[in-house]
Amino acid sequence: MKPISKRIKNEIIFKLKSGSSTRIIAKECNVSQSLVQKIRKKYCSNRPTSFGGRPKLLTPQERRLLARYIQTGEASSASMAANILKESTGKSISKWTAMRELKEQNYICDEKKSKPMLSKKNVKARLAFAKKYKDWTIDQWRHVIWSDETKINRISSDGRAWYWKRKGESLKRHHVKETLKHGGGSIMIWGCITFYGTGAIHRIVGNMNQYSYMTILKSHLPEMIENMPYPEDEVTFQQDRDPKHMAKSVQNWLNNKSFNLLDWPAQSPDLNPIENLWAYLKKNYIANITRCQHQ
Repeated sequence: MKPISKRIKNEIIFKLKSGSSTRIIAKECNVSQSLVQKIRKKYCSNRPTSFGGRPKLLTPQERRLLARYIQTGEASSASMAANILKESTGKSISKWTAMRELKEQNYICDEKKSKPMLSKKNVKARLAFAKKYKDWTIDQWRHVIWSDETKINRISSDGRAWYWKRKGESLKRHHVKETLKHGGGSIMIWGCITFYGTGAIHRIVGNMNQYSYMTILKSHLPEMIENMPYPEDEVTFQQDRDPKHMAKSVQNWLNNKSFNLLDWPAQSPDLNPIENLWAYLKKNYIANITRCQHQ
């Protein structure tokens, strides 16, 4: 170590203990940075070493504010959160800085799921439905006939599809969701299920209206009720609030029957268990089609 005066050495040691960086100390004391580093190693070995890099642009309070804008829904994106932060605190940051800060706080960006817009009336009807049937027993739910329509595509599902491949591997045929002009064709079917089994599946040709729907009910519902181990007046029929289902002619026919109707709310969540059966049916259909294509 090059000899220096005791005063300068003590000044360097004092600045090191105060938390100043070696670069700043070397500049202020007019010595080399390597000399300051040697003094730090000899006299201030317990001083934490700086890992370098620029200091954070945001204070802990500003980072919490940024996360709060996202959490409360006040901001729908990182760039919007950055703009709101600038308006409230005057701190200007880029959307990339906002994204990095949010990721460090364990926030992730994901695709928004499409859900029906709920009005106050819809929310009120959902709550009334939940309160009315929350105390039903398992035996009471066994009295219900669940019904629904669904579309089955000939080629592939309308939903999102996923595949796995190694990094750098070229795409193969089974990695691609193949499509055809005009969709490749599909069929619409109506079906119903109970706790005791499945009912008939009725293929819907063309567009279904209130009269064709009523024909379906007249053809299959009496047979389904006969197979239930309960009297007709103890059976409950479920259907959603599709306009065809709620048509006056259909409602008049249903009201003249002795079985009960389940009060189904508009814009209801997927509470119908037949949705699980449709998913199982389509999954196996697509698996069989894929297997045939590769044989």
